Amino acid sequence: MPRPASGRRLLPGFGLSLGCTLVYLSLLILLPLAGLAFKASELSLAQWWAIATSERALASYRVTFGASLLAAMINAFFGLIVAWILVRYPFPGKRVVDSLVDLPFALPTAVAGITLATLYAGNGWIGRHLEPLGVKVAFTPLGIVVALTFIGLPFVVRTLQPVIEDIEPEIEEAAAMLGASRWQTFTRVLLPALFPALLTGFTLAFSRSIGEYGSVIFIAGNLPLISEITPLLIIAKLEQYDVVGATALAVVMLIISFVMLLAVNALQWWAASRLHRRSGSADERR
Repeated sequence: MPRPASGRRLLPGFGLSLGCTLVYLSLLILLPLAGLAFKASELSLAQWWAIATSERALASYRVTFGASLLAAMINAFFGLIVAWILVRYPFPGKRVVDSLVDLPFALPTAVAGITLATLYAGNGWIGRHLEPLGVKVAFTPLGIVVALTFIGLPFVVRTLQPVIEDIEPEIEEAAAMLGASRWQTFTRVLLPALFPALLTGFTLAFSRSIGEYGSVIFIAGNLPLISEITPLLIIAKLEQYDVVGATALAVVMLIISFVMLLAVNALQWWAASRLHRRSGSADERR
């Protein structure tokens, strides 16, 4: 990037910029996390472990992380299809469909939860057709997956769209001319280029789902040991003025989320470096 004619940069120098960055991150992230850890330190390790591994807490972890993982996987699959359709194919109403993808961003989560619960309840427009088939969605763990899938889809689609736009259609045509089947073209040509972005979208959807509260509580049923998510259990402890207990659960969520995000980021780095090495090897062969 060319510098201004005066030789001065448009932004402040490194020292001032770094200082502003650290202050901003400290106020928004580091200080709240430090306060959380400080409050949790009021408990002994044995007390913290007893709260974190109670039967109700373990059940809430299974529901929260299991539903979030399943919803993120569903969004990764269908989000790739939606993003591909929006980029590659013109069709009537494309702008409307593209706008609908962002609806979960704009819609208040409580409104989304009430709407989904109404639709999938036993007497709802969709639920009354599913229940005779033995499929009950509202007020079950399946309802949680539906809500988390709804709020996570935009993260996958919006992450994949710019990457798909950068892939020239001629690459697919060249693979077809060389005798590759559609499946081979997808798995060996397109997927390696899409995988880092797909993994990023999956991570964003998964992370968003873990902390979701508003859209879930209206459709989950909130039954302890069955359909109770950890954020709701934390709220329940706060309503009982058990601040320390709520903090202990929050620390567990923080640790698990951090470890999982660290693992996913390492996988992203590995996928990106592998793609870079493959591109370098291809350039050398040419």
